[in-house]
Amino acid sequence: MSTAPSTIYLADYQPPAYLIDHVDLDVHLDDDITTVTARSRIRRNPALERDESPPLHLDGQDMELVSLVLDGERVHIDNYRLGEESLLIHEVPDDFELEVVTRIRPQDNTNLEGLYRSNDLYCTQCEAEGFRKITYYPDRPDVMARFRTRIEADGSRFPVLLSNGNKVEHGPLDGGRHFATWEDPFPKPCYLFALVAGRLESIDDTFVTASGREIQLRIFVETKDLDKCDHAMCSLKNAMRWDEEVYGREYDLDIFMIVAVDAFNMGAMENKGLNIFNTSCVLANPATTTDAAFQRVEGVVAHEYFHNWSGNRVTCRDWFQLSLKEGFTVFRDSEFSADMGSRTVKRIEDVTLLRTAQFAEDAGPMAHPVRPDSYMEISNFYTLTVYEKGAEVVRMISQILGAEKFRQGTDLYFERHDGQAVTTEDFVLAMEDASGVDLSQFRNWYIQAGTPVLTVTSRYDAAENRFFLTVKQSCPATPGQEEKKPFHIPLRMGLLNSRGEEIPLRLEGDAAGPAALDRVIHVTRSEETFCFEGVEEEPVPSLLREFSAPVRLRYDYSLEHLYFLMVHDSDGFNRWNASQQLAVRIIQELVAGAAELTSDNFPQILERAFSGILEATLADPMLDKAMVAQLLSLPSESYLIELAQPAQVDAIHQVREFLCDSLAARLEQQFQQVYNANQESGDFSVEAEAVARRSLKNLALGYLMRTGKPSAIEACQRQFREASNMTDQHAGLRFLVHSSHTDARLRTEALQQFYQQWSHEPLVMDQWFTIQATSPAADNLATVEALLSHEKFNIRNPNKVRSVIGAFCGANHVNFHRSDGSGYRFLADQVLILDKLNPQIASRLLTPLTRWKKFDSARQEQMKEQLQRIKARSDLSRDVFEVVEKSTA
Repeated sequence: MSTAPSTIYLADYQPPAYLIDHVDLDVHLDDDITTVTARSRIRRNPALERDESPPLHLDGQDMELVSLVLDGERVHIDNYRLGEESLLIHEVPDDFELEVVTRIRPQDNTNLEGLYRSNDLYCTQCEAEGFRKITYYPDRPDVMARFRTRIEADGSRFPVLLSNGNKVEHGPLDGGRHFATWEDPFPKPCYLFALVAGRLESIDDTFVTASGREIQLRIFVETKDLDKCDHAMCSLKNAMRWDEEVYGREYDLDIFMIVAVDAFNMGAMENKGLNIFNTSCVLANPATTTDAAFQRVEGVVAHEYFHNWSGNRVTCRDWFQLSLKEGFTVFRDSEFSADMGSRTVKRIEDVTLLRTAQFAEDAGPMAHPVRPDSYMEISNFYTLTVYEKGAEVVRMISQILGAEKFRQGTDLYFERHDGQAVTTEDFVLAMEDASGVDLSQFRNWYIQAGTPVLTVTSRYDAAENRFFLTVKQSCPATPGQEEKKPFHIPLRMGLLNSRGEEIPLRLEGDAAGPAALDRVIHVTRSEETFCFEGVEEEPVPSLLREFSAPVRLRYDYSLEHLYFLMVHDSDGFNRWNASQQLAVRIIQELVAGAAELTSDNFPQILERAFSGILEATLADPMLDKAMVAQLLSLPSESYLIELAQPAQVDAIHQVREFLCDSLAARLEQQFQQVYNANQESGDFSVEAEAVARRSLKNLALGYLMRTGKPSAIEACQRQFREASNMTDQHAGLRFLVHSSHTDARLRTEALQQFYQQWSHEPLVMDQWFTIQATSPAADNLATVEALLSHEKFNIRNPNKVRSVIGAFCGANHVNFHRSDGSGYRFLADQVLILDKLNPQIASRLLTPLTRWKKFDSARQEQMKEQLQRIKARSDLSRDVFEVVEKSTA
C-alpha cells in the first residue's frame, strides 16, 4: 500500500443510487478457475431526484472481469471504467438486467474472505465486504435482493452443494459433474450470501415451530466429526424454542443448516438459512471438548440462530450500525445462556470480559463509540465495544423500560422494520414508541466513546434516619472526543443493615406504599444526590448490582465492608464483585510495596474470606458450586494490569502467585476435601450442576498443585492419565505444564502422551498449543517460537494462529512483556508475516501492542518502536495500517 487509505465517515452516507430486486448467481467450481455469472435485475432508486442519472457503481477486487452484458447487449469498453476495487458503468437505464461474468481463484485466497478453500471444502465469508471478491456488485448492506443460486461442481469430490434458502433443483451433468439450485425467498444484503461445496455428511433432526411448521435441521461436517454434533443440535433446538417463547420469533424457511469449517476468521456467520461455523464453535464431544468449549458452542449456535431476526430479517443500513445487530444479538444469546445455566455465573463471565478487555479498548487508541463515526477498514470494528458494550447498552434499555415494555419494544421493532436495513436510531425509537419512555439522553451511549466513571460518596443522618448517596459521573477523553455529555446510567442498588438484611428503599418524594428492597436509580446529571428515608442505622450500600451499567464504580469501601458484602449481599454478582475488589485492594497494596511478601505479612482478611467460603461449601452441598469456584478465584493478571497505571507486570505476577501459593498452603486440607468431594460419578453430563462440580474440583486441584507436595502431583498425574473427559484431562495437563513444582521430564512426558493420544484432532491440538504458549516458565518465548515450526501448526489457519501467537501475546503477560522487549519484537514479526496472508487476523493480533500507554516508560518505548517498525512498511494492508496509524498518532 503506497498511500494511506481513505477514511469513511458516517456523515457522508448516501442512499444507493440503484436497487437490486433479484440476483441469479451461477457458480462453476473448477480446480484452477472458478467462473461466476451474476444476472441482476436492477432499478433506479425512486428516492433519487427525478433528473439524477448517476453511473452504476459496483464493488469488486481480486478477480478477472470476463464479460459485461446490459439488457442482452455487451457494454462497450468506453462506457465503463474498471478500477482496482470498483467497476463504474456510465449511462444505464432506469430499469435493466445486468450480466457480469468473472473468474476467481478460491484456492489462492488466503485472507479467507469471499469464496475460498478450507482443506477440500469450498466455502464463503462475505461479511463485511467479501462478496466483492466473488463478483462485481454493490457490496453494501442497504442493497437487499432475492438470490437464486446455482452451483456446479465435480460430483465425486464435491457431492454436497449448499447455498441460502430452500433447495429447488438438483441433478447430474455430463462428465461426472452435478448441480444444485437454491432459492432464498427473503431479500438480503450480499454479506449474508453463502455457498459451501465439499465432501460432507450431516446429522439431521426436525423442529416443530409454535405454529406447527416442521423445520428440517442439518449440521454438515467431515465424516470423522459426526460424533461431535449432538450438543450443537440440542443447543440449536433449545435456541429455537427460547426465541419463540421469549421474543415471539419463529423460524421462516423450511430448512436450517450449519456447516463446520476448519479455516475461518471468525467464530461463525449467520448467513440466511446456511450458517457457516468455525469448527471450534460447533464440534463438541466429552472426550475432546472442555466444559468451557461446550458452553461456547451453545452460546455461538444460539447467537447465529438469533441473528435470523436480529440481523437478517432486520439488517443494518450501513456498517456504522453494526451494533444494531451484534450488540442486540449478544444480549439475546447472553440471556439465553443465563436461562440454560447459572444466571449469576454467566453475568460474572460477561462482565469479566467487559472489564478486562473492553474497558481496555475504551482506554486505548482504537476507542470508538458503539456506533462509530468513521473507519478506514470495517473489519477493524468487529470489536468488543460494538459487541459486548453494545449488548450492555441494550441491557440498560431493558432495565430502564422493564421486561414487559422492553418486549413490546422488540415486537414493534421487528414488526415495523421487517425486511428493511435500518439504524440504531430506529431501534431506540421503537423502544420509545412502544414504552412511552424518553431515551433522548440515553442515546449518548451510542455516540460517545469511553468508559464512564461513577464516583459515589455517602452520608448518614442518624437524627433524621436518612441516608444520602451523592453520585458524580465523568468520562475520560477519547480520540476525537475531548468533552462528554452526561450519560443516562441505570444504577441498581440495595442497602444492608448490620445483620446483612435488606433495608426497604424509600427515596425522598416516593409515593406511599411498600418500598422495594432492590431498585434502579437513574443517574442523569454530572452530580446528584439521592436521599433514602426511614433508614434506622447506617447501612452498607450494595451498588451497581448485576453490573447494571458498563461503568467504573468508585466508592470508599473498607476491606471489612467488602468482606461483609461478600458474605451477606443478596445479589450474587455483587458478592463475587466484593471478593474481587477485596483481593484487588490487597494485591495493589502489596504491589506498591506496602509490605514484604512473607508468610508473616499474609493478609488475614483474605485467608478468612477463603476459609469461610470453603467451610460453607463443605457444610452445604446444595451451594452453587460454579459460584463458589468464582468466589475462590483471585482476579486475573489481565484484570489487574487493566486497573493499574502504570502496570508493573512482574510485580503483579509475583504478588498474585504469592497469594495463590499462600492460600494453597494455609487451606490445603480444605482444598483436599473439596477435591475429593467433587469427583466424577456416573455418566458425563454437560448439565449446569455437573459442569459446576468439575469447575470447583479442578480449581481445588490447581491450588493443591501449588503446595508442591508429592501427593498433589501424583493426584494431578492420575487425573491426567485416567480422566474420562477433556475438561479433567486438560486441567491435569495444564497444571503439570504450568507448575514450577513439576520437573522437566514429567512435563515433557505429559505433553508427549497428550500429543500421541490426540494428534489426529485439530481442535485438541489447539488446546495443546495454548497450554504451552501460556506457560509462565522464564524461557517460554523460545518454546513458542519452536511451536511455529511444529508439523501441526499452520500459519494460514486462524485457529492455530490464535492458539499460539494470540495466546502467548494476549494471555502470557509475564513473558510477552519481558523487559528486553523480545515479546514485542516477536509479535511484530508475526504481524508482518500474517499481513501478507490474512490482514484481518494480523490486525487483531496487534491489540497488545496498542495498549502501550499502560506500562512503564521503558516498555512504552519498546512497544512504540515495534509499532513504528510495522508502520514503516510501505505495503501494509488497510487493516494493519489503520491500527498502527491510530496507535502511534
